[in-house]
Amino acid sequence: MKYPKTKEVLNQLVADLTQMHMVVHQHHWYMRGNRFLKLHPYLDKVMDELADQLDQVSERLITLDGSPVSTLSEIAEKTKIADEKGNWTETIDERYAKIIAGYKYLEGLYEEGIRVSDEEGDYSTNDMLTGFHTDIEKRIWMMASEINQAPTIDPE
Repeated sequence: MKYPKTKEVLNQLVADLTQMHMVVHQHHWYMRGNRFLKLHPYLDKVMDELADQLDQVSERLITLDGSPVSTLSEIAEKTKIADEKGNWTETIDERYAKIIAGYKYLEGLYEEGIRVSDEEGDYSTNDMLTGFHTDIEKRIWMMASEINQAPTIDPE
């Protein structure tokens, strides 16, 4: 089998991007506060970006003769991103902090995928994951700035 480690990371990304999309969607629905009108549509863009990455990762996995997880039970079993029931009590900053934490996890998973795809010589996957990693870092910076935090991607 060619690219076994890469396929495993891609399938982990399928599960985690699916779960992250749901996390963002939940906060999008449950958000309240004085920045709601600005941040609610912003999260639509975040979800679009996650959906695009999910589609491209899944299609790359299929291109490599892999089989992406595709049921809710498979996603729930495989994801490493926490699942929480929606609530109305969290502030916008608390919601953004949770989304940022999920993005930092994805950043690390993309880094793992970049490493293993390079080791296995899958340069097309490596290129795709590098681009997504760059997008994730930018999203972390922007969301952290919204809640008056540094992105801490490379803290001193």
